[in-house]
Amino acid sequence: MFKKRDEKLGAIMKDVRAGIRWVSLVLFAFVLSACAETEFAAHVAKRITRTTEETPSPRYKVGDPYHIQGIWYYPAENYEYEETGIASWYGPQFHGKRTANGEIYDMNTLTAAHRTLPMPSFVRVTNLGNGRSLILKVNDRGPFARNRIIDISRRGAQLLGFHDAGTARVRVQIMADKSRAIAARMKSEVQLAAVGSPIIVARLPKPAVATESLSPLPGAKSSPGIVNAAPAKAGG
Repeated sequence: MFKKRDEKLGAIMKDVRAGIRWVSLVLFAFVLSACAETEFAAHVAKRITRTTEETPSPRYKVGDPYHIQGIWYYPAENYEYEETGIASWYGPQFHGKRTANGEIYDMNTLTAAHRTLPMPSFVRVTNLGNGRSLILKVNDRGPFARNRIIDISRRGAQLLGFHDAGTARVRVQIMADKSRAIAARMKSEVQLAAVGSPIIVARLPKPAVATESLSPLPGAKSSPGIVNAAPAKAGG
């Protein structure tokens, strides 16, 4: 009798041990799966964070007073700005880098750097040597050479006709209505983002190039006609 009972008890214990092993295997597999999911989630989170950090975040910016090489500059919302002076252009050494307001500089688009105007704002730049006129978006700071008033993208310099010369005498006028509009829009986007409201992004006005009837400077060649303002291809 005792022998049969022991055999039955042994069989029961064997089944229990087998069950424990099976449960342990299931739990082990579950833990591995959970770890894998956690690792995957962490990897995805890192990638998302990296992408977010690397994505440029253009913003409206006026900025505080600053000084370069002993000269102080005072950024301001000056919607009556007009100045005549020397323009230069900048390209490959800054291509792909951040501008002063967080955009990525593309030398093949129609942008400019100015020392004090809001970013972004729009200016009309007229080459006084050939009458060509171009609307550019200001999204960077510069130039800091003492005799220059604006730095233009390579594409802008090509369309204004002074890419090869490197500099030109120009008149710079702020486009007050366009600049006020972009400032108001970007300020409202910041406020909406702060309260979590959806943001609808409007397209910026397309820059255009035209000519004015100006008397060319002595020795300058005129370039009549309307110029197409389509952005150039990279490397062109």
